[in-house]
Amino acid sequence: MYQSIAWYATIFFVFLIALAFSFVYGESRRQKDYAPIQEKGYKIRKYYFIGLLAVMGFASAVSLSRLPYHKPHVLAAEDMKVVDVKGYQFAWDLSEENFYVGEPVQFRVTSKDVTHGFGLYDENMHLISQTQAMPGYTNDVYITFKKPGTYKILCLEYCSTGHHLMMKDIVVKEKGRMGHE
Repeated sequence: MYQSIAWYATIFFVFLIALAFSFVYGESRRQKDYAPIQEKGYKIRKYYFIGLLAVMGFASAVSLSRLPYHKPHVLAAEDMKVVDVKGYQFAWDLSEENFYVGEPVQFRVTSKDVTHGFGLYDENMHLISQTQAMPGYTNDVYITFKKPGTYKILCLEYCSTGHHLMMKDIVVKEKGRMGHE
């Protein structure tokens, strides 16, 4: 929702800026005192301005359309496992700890005490997802695990002297193994 608001606000303000420049350009053509000098300069400025608008408009469209906060559209709510995650000094509490490859998961992340950073790492300690865990707020992280293994949840926000102890291992298994069908 916020990225849509940002997108439309950006389009609106770019339009207002273009309108303002058009007004200034139109008003400046009325002065004839320096007409021979101004004419050449304004031709160059006009093309420069149009080029600048095109580049900035394209850059805005590309960067705003790629914001990473989109909820997955292809997954139905009943197909997704919902896991409540609570951060507190100095541990993570998960409502569910059985995860399987290919299973879509929605982590609903909050905090019981102070602000924490929820960072989900794969076995090679590459960050694959993150959000803030804040008291009074719930932030969602959507993920589908692609490989089995031991993943880690680490705190990414300094939360006091035991911050370095705030980690949790989660194990992702293949669905057909270990008696799980």
